[in-house]
This record gives sequence, structure tokens and C-alpha cells, in this order.
Amino acid sequence: MQTQDPSTLQVIYENWHGYQEKLRDAIAPLTEDQLILQPAPHMWPLRQLVQHIISVRAGWFSGTLQDEDAAMTEYMEWGQRDSPTRTAAEMALGLDKTWAFIESRLQRWTPEDCAQTFRDEWNGQVFYLSRSWVIYHVLEHDLHHGGEISLILGMNGLRALDL
Repeated sequence: MQTQDPSTLQVIYENWHGYQEKLRDAIAPLTEDQLILQPAPHMWPLRQLVQHIISVRAGWFSGTLQDEDAAMTEYMEWGQRDSPTRTAAEMALGLDKTWAFIESRLQRWTPEDCAQTFRDEWNGQVFYLSRSWVIYHVLEHDLHHGGEISLILGMNGLRALDL
């Protein structure tokens, strides 16, 4: 019996899941003193980067894609400047919850679903974005800020993302 190779998208999604787990595992054990580490005084500390990742995931997948969810609405607030600071455990849970929300959609959306567009506005300009574009954008956003987090951890002698 011949086994079917996974599709390119399945491989990408599985590896994104693995990246999510590595990000969560790097954040979960951090202390309060470690969460305020930053690469330079004018740059975001670890805590703000992680809260931003969580907020952006929720914002794009629930807000922009009009898939209302009370927990995601709450997570959208985590990226605001006046948002309360979160502990490492809270952020690890936020990463897991936002990932579970994303993953459940990735598993059920068809190619036709991914082609559907949604209205968005940025700096007064209106755009129509497909689910596919949002998926890629959030993936690249996770990778970008995860790299920053890994760099900050490594600069300070801490365990970086195990990539």
C-alpha cells in the first residue's frame, strides 16, 4: 500500500505548529526580570514582543477574518500600549490558545475558503485581503518577532528558540 506524501501546505502548517511550540517553550520558564530584557533601550522588551504576537494573531484571524470569538477579542487587547503586563505563564497560554484558534481554521478551510476576501483598512486606505494572504502574513509575523525574541534570549545567555 502506497502512502500519500503530505501536501506542501500540510508541511508548512505542521512546521508552523512546531515553531509555535518552540516559541512557547522558550517563553514559559522566563522570570519577570527576564521578560523585561530588551536589545536596546529604545526597542521592545521580550514581554511586549510576545504580547504583540498574541494580539496580532487574534486580530487577524478573528477580527479581520470576521470570525468572532470572545477569547480572541480579549487577546486583541494584549498588544495595546496600556495593556496590563502578563506573566510568562499567561503568555505561554495565550500563545497556545491563539495557535489552537488558528490551527482549527487551517484544518477546515478549503482552497475556496482561503480565496475569500475581507475588507480591511490601513492608514485610511481600504484593502481587500484573502484568507491566504492573512495566513502568510501572520506566519511571517510570527517568524519575524520570534527571531527577535530568540536574539534577545541568546544575547542574554538564555535558551533561545531551539530551531
